Amino acid sequence: MIRAGTLLLGLDLAGTAVFALNGALTGIRVARVDIVGVLTLGMVTALGGGIIRDVIIGYLPPATFRDWRYLVVAATGALVAFLWGRRLDRLSFPIEVFDALGLSFFAVTGASKALDAGLGPVQAVILGAVTGVGGGTIRDVLIGRVPTVLSSGLYAIPALVGALITVVAAELGLRGLPAALVAVAACFAIRLVGIRFDLNAPAPPGLPPS
Repeated sequence: MIRAGTLLLGLDLAGTAVFALNGALTGIRVARVDIVGVLTLGMVTALGGGIIRDVIIGYLPPATFRDWRYLVVAATGALVAFLWGRRLDRLSFPIEVFDALGLSFFAVTGASKALDAGLGPVQAVILGAVTGVGGGTIRDVLIGRVPTVLSSGLYAIPALVGALITVVAAELGLRGLPAALVAVAACFAIRLVGIRFDLNAPAPPGLPPS
């Protein structure tokens, strides 16, 4: 039986790793930055959402600065992308997959940690979504583009779904690896469907298509 703390740490580190790859690959492909930029974007994308989450729930200093593994995993992911990213810099799909995975892992861990901190179900769902989109939003601001959460309707929505499943499972006493995997899979699947079919939430009436 996997303990809750071990499960959350594993999901958190997994999200950190894939978001680091995503941020670094985005820097290589979109911003054409050097190694400093690759490391910066990789680590900010990987750690930003978790830091926002921990500050909101009052877990200070944030886990990033309490546990050396977060920094090591984030830096390693960014360096892997720097060394082998040239083979992927013409491909947008790997970047989107890593982004979807990071979004899914962090939505689940954000909601779970919010519940552990004593927040209510609604607040936990919101914080799960904020954790999922936080790092990617900072990444997009740094490279000077409209954040994905504001331009893609199926970005925040999958995070909210993953967080909601996590909270409902907890309310039903079903917290554990199976529930976490279902929540991650649901968020990931919805995000990939949105990418594959270019789906967005309804835009204001009369707004020209982007």
